[in-house]
Amino acid sequence: MGIEGLTSHLLEAVASYPVLTFALLLATLSSTCWYIRDSSKVDAFSLKHVLITGCDSGFGNLLARRLDLQGFHVIAACLTQKGSADLACSTSPRLKTLLLDVTDSESIRRAQHFVSREVGERGLWGLVNNAGRSTPIGPCDWMRLEDFTKVLDVNLLGVIEVTLQFLPLLKKARGRVVNMASVLGRLGIIGGGYCPSKWGVEAFSDSLRRDMQQFGVKVSIIEPGFFKTNLTQLDLIEADLRRLWTRLPQEVKSSYGVTYFADYLKAQDLSMRILCSPHIAMVTRCMEQALTARFPHTRYSAGWDAKLLWIPLSYLPSCVSDFAVSFFLPAPAAAP
Repeated sequence: MGIEGLTSHLLEAVASYPVLTFALLLATLSSTCWYIRDSSKVDAFSLKHVLITGCDSGFGNLLARRLDLQGFHVIAACLTQKGSADLACSTSPRLKTLLLDVTDSESIRRAQHFVSREVGERGLWGLVNNAGRSTPIGPCDWMRLEDFTKVLDVNLLGVIEVTLQFLPLLKKARGRVVNMASVLGRLGIIGGGYCPSKWGVEAFSDSLRRDMQQFGVKVSIIEPGFFKTNLTQLDLIEADLRRLWTRLPQEVKSSYGVTYFADYLKAQDLSMRILCSPHIAMVTRCMEQALTARFPHTRYSAGWDAKLLWIPLSYLPSCVSDFAVSFFLPAPAAAP
């Protein structure tokens, strides 16, 4: 078939299916524009400072090393001296470390003074609120108030206080805030402070983004699925669940049944082994894009389970999501 014949067939197809043709052209144009938009990067990485919290291990540690290789001036905040020393040994002299406890106001103020001296009049280009904790998790009636506050103090109040302290420097640079939320900030599937803290991060980030638009500060939310980090270590989760179960009144234990605790541990083990991905670079790539793209996304999801399971479930009616989540947890003996 010659060019003229092919052209004739194409024109005939366009004439026969105008709506379908228009939809395909629109989809192609949208995809092209989206690709071009995502590919456009800011420049002068070597003149930009980025502060990352929670750099002892996991996402924060990997992100600090990746940004350092790209030429950013990274300020890596670690909770422990060992984490700080280990990271400094594996990176360039350009990367600076500091000790930061996001639940300690004085520690945050010291960090702010240190960063102010480092960035000078340029201001702070990026703040990545990555520090977090997962435990205690478990059924809500296994908890006490202090179990909730342990998690909320780090995952939510720590994010808020750190952000408030560094906003003047971020506004000076017209920079970026990248907040670590979770798919569990979209769909609450487990008790304890983790889900409320991540829902709070979502709400805080949304309001902060709208407030900061007029100052040129962009805010992005990272919503990863389940990944293998210190927060998802099975031995630590199981040890904390055992602590919660041991202190429960006998009346509460009886309402769940004699086999429930063992069944719950098995369900946690199976879920983590199936869902947890070792490829944590999928998350740090989202963080990098939020820091380097001229037009960063409002939300980034990472992991097959986030994209194919948890986020789709969050849009469905509660009866559907409740039914799906019930497959991951055992039923109490007293349940009807």
